[in-house]
Amino acid sequence: MKRWLKMTLGAAALLVVGAAAYTAYVYHSFKTAANAMYHPRSIVQPGAVSTLATGGAGRSVGTDTGSSTPNPAAISQFKPFTVLVLGVDQRPRDPGRSDTMIVLSVNPAEGSMLMFNIPRDTRTELIGRGREDKINHAFAFGGVDMSIRTVEHFLNHPIDYYVQMNMEGFAKMVDLVGGVEVHNPLEFQYEGHHFAQGNLNLNGAEALAYARMRFDDPRGDLGRNARQRELLKQILAQSISTEGLLRVKPILEAAGEQIRTDITFDDMKTFLTRIGPSLQQIDTVELKGHGSKINGVYYYIVDGQERQRIHGVLEKHMLTTAISP
Repeated sequence: MKRWLKMTLGAAALLVVGAAAYTAYVYHSFKTAANAMYHPRSIVQPGAVSTLATGGAGRSVGTDTGSSTPNPAAISQFKPFTVLVLGVDQRPRDPGRSDTMIVLSVNPAEGSMLMFNIPRDTRTELIGRGREDKINHAFAFGGVDMSIRTVEHFLNHPIDYYVQMNMEGFAKMVDLVGGVEVHNPLEFQYEGHHFAQGNLNLNGAEALAYARMRFDDPRGDLGRNARQRELLKQILAQSISTEGLLRVKPILEAAGEQIRTDITFDDMKTFLTRIGPSLQQIDTVELKGHGSKINGVYYYIVDGQERQRIHGVLEKHMLTTAISP
């Protein structure tokens, strides 16, 4: 009996030590990958304050060449925060364009997230460029910084964090989270892939093609935006699931190569372990506008009333104060 007890205790001790070692290994890998992704944005002092006054956290938004000061403590303090997700299509010797622009508003106290696309052809002033153009050109002219300042001006609301993802790396991320399931509203073919109507299980290559198609969609860019939002929702859900957390090491290693963000390692931990699992509701809203040609160039026109409406939706979602960490 004593021998059996010693063997049992020894085996248990080995399991505990092994688990601790593995946890430390994963933690180190997580931190290394997170640090590789971390790229803080430039801080530009605010310019003139717009007529809509301040953003949700009480920070003014510049209307000429400035932006709000980022709020790096928002996640750690469990305050509502915003994230600008940029899906960038880059080619050799080309700075690329942000073909996907999704704004996320996360409210930890309510366990909810709001997301909406800004269509790539939206005509607006490019802050720092001094002229109106398609909003996705901001990345080509001024990278992440100009994109954030332009989106802040367009929405008259501060952006707390950004995530920039290479679209080719998007496919790898989908594979690493185990694929995604989507509901496809229409049958189509694109880049050699056939997408039947209804529920689909997509791997990385299929998800990338599914996200890119727009010309065969009756709703054009708006239809593509809706598919991109659903994909992002599924990737987030997979990443913060138990299975996703078990795969966190390869996911983060891939992300370190394909993603740039100003979310710190500690804030990633807080989101993955505390905030993400508590998100019970993800709502979407669509930015309304119309297509128009100006000097022979197609633009998506969003009028001032619609911009105020979206601003109000964003403000309302972020009203609830922080919860206790």
